Amino acid sequence: MDPISIALGLAQFVPGLIRWVSGDDQSKVAKVADTAISVAREVTGKDSGAAALAAIKADPNLALALQKAWMVHDLALAREESRQLAEINATMRVEAVSSDAYVRRWRPTFGYAVALTWTATMGAVSWAIIDQPAQAPTIITALVNTSPIWGIALGVLGVSVVKRSQDKKNRV
Repeated sequence: MDPISIALGLAQFVPGLIRWVSGDDQSKVAKVADTAISVAREVTGKDSGAAALAAIKADPNLALALQKAWMVHDLALAREESRQLAEINATMRVEAVSSDAYVRRWRPTFGYAVALTWTATMGAVSWAIIDQPAQAPTIITALVNTSPIWGIALGVLGVSVVKRSQDKKNRV
């Protein structure tokens, strides 16, 4: 059994654990899964994660002990997350009060640039398919190959919009 599967199994006994082992950052998820397995092994005295999970499933007292032991790690993870968010928020506040107009407006500028680029791309693709219908499969394949680039741009834009909206809400 892989570490993430074992950690997900442990999450049924430590509900807060699911938050940490279900994210997009696979290196962080793997690190948290390994930590959870180590805690479970310490609590049960078993030498493998699978054996520790089986022991915890069989004994409610071990499940309670795991919950108590995990609290220390959960708190440390929450503190680290809070530190990261505070750093991000501090950066955004500095941008918002900057005397440089571009620094204050880079997020909207980026949003408009992405929107304009997307509109131009879709217009060009539509025109090319209408003008050269025989080339449609090749054009669509080329468009699909731009997915990673659009994924990154739209991800950055999404974070910018959400964070900016939260900042505006917090000012009111």
